[in-house]
Amino acid sequence: MFGFIKSENSSVVMANRVFETRLYNYFLLSCKEQTDDVFLEGSKYKNQFIIGGRLNIRLVLEKFVETFNRLYGNKNESFLEDEGRKYFMLFLKPIINGVGNCYVEKQTRDYERMDLVIDYNGEQSIVEMKIWHGDAYNKRGEEQLIGYLDYFGIKKGYMLSFNFNKKKEIGVYDRIIGDKILVEAIV
Repeated sequence: MFGFIKSENSSVVMANRVFETRLYNYFLLSCKEQTDDVFLEGSKYKNQFIIGGRLNIRLVLEKFVETFNRLYGNKNESFLEDEGRKYFMLFLKPIINGVGNCYVEKQTRDYERMDLVIDYNGEQSIVEMKIWHGDAYNKRGEEQLIGYLDYFGIKKGYMLSFNFNKKKEIGVYDRIIGDKILVEAIV
């Protein structure tokens, strides 16, 4: 009735990015969500992530890894990728509020689907999110992220992996693949 959604390939999708962003913001920033521990942690530390007018996403990922493991480290594998995206967006929203924006990219023009795009002060960053299913799956995620970086002409990208193995090594690591820098965070 209002044109917020449309039918595409027998599925209901958002009509455009403006509506999608507004609805994401509405659901992420409802009163209930603003009392979520991960949102409050992002709010508490928001001033430390902006350096010289630029968003330090590596630092955001480091603090998110620390916060997520402290608050939700005992989650099991029934945890869905969408839940991880929600927690990360809840953490990120108070940090970029007013100057930046983040949104889930439905698909690029060549029909590839990215997880999250962060626009902050004219700079665009791409974050690929995955649930850990082994090294081969992780490698495919890295290749997918490199493809997005090539497509947008960006040299640095970010990957956030939700790993539920008991012997995982949590943290944030830099990887150089070709001419790209991938910052991989494991929670």
